[in-house]
Amino acid sequence: MTITMRAAAEARSARVAALADRPSQRRCAEEPGSLPRVSARLQGLELRAKADPATVEFDGYASVTNHPYEMWDAFGPYTEQVTAGAFTKTLARADLDVPLVLQHMDLRRIARTTNGTLTLTEDTTGLHTLAILDPTDEDVRYILPKLRSGLLDEMSFKFRIESGSWSPDWTEYHIDQVDLHRGDVAIVGYGANPATAGAGLRAVDLDEMIRALDDDRAREVLDSLRARFTPAAPSLTARAVITDDDVRLRLA
Repeated sequence: MTITMRAAAEARSARVAALADRPSQRRCAEEPGSLPRVSARLQGLELRAKADPATVEFDGYASVTNHPYEMWDAFGPYTEQVTAGAFTKTLARADLDVPLVLQHMDLRRIARTTNGTLTLTEDTTGLHTLAILDPTDEDVRYILPKLRSGLLDEMSFKFRIESGSWSPDWTEYHIDQVDLHRGDVAIVGYGANPATAGAGLRAVDLDEMIRALDDDRAREVLDSLRARFTPAAPSLTARAVITDDDVRLRLA
């Protein structure tokens, strides 16, 4: 039976120590193991030809602030939103390293803050993403027609929660500060539930799942793996077997 938001809030209030505690086992769907992805429909998306014919400009939003969406934690569903100003500190880092990727796949990068092809800013809408794309790049050639036709119209971002708080009734969680460094902003299709992907999961997807786990869930997975691969201790009730040859040797 699917748990209701009210029942989840009651369980959360009884077991979470403080309103400032982050969600445990945070994910985007009910099924355990789902990734904590948050996607936003591309707002104000523009693909512009630059004066330099060798480049294309991508302009959109990877996150919309103060916009609630449903998430799940260890207790059930809740409403989450990124608060305006949540990106201020992370975007001020001089060494900020964030790529623009396809479907959160780290090797399919099409722009990056460190080489000047990706600029991230926060405005009244959310996380503004401005990228200069190379149309000779195979991944760019693949994605541009789909963006132009509207086949793909969502973005997402990978981040760590630095601080946030639950509402007094434990039904809402507000993310007040995020860390984008070595995360990503991504052009995505509909969010896929990894629990239904079966044996088709690629190694890169599994690696992404592991990196996305919060600390509590990661410890649970680590303990499970240790138990799986730790050899069983020898039985304390085992008895030595004495053969006839042993007896003859002792009597000799």
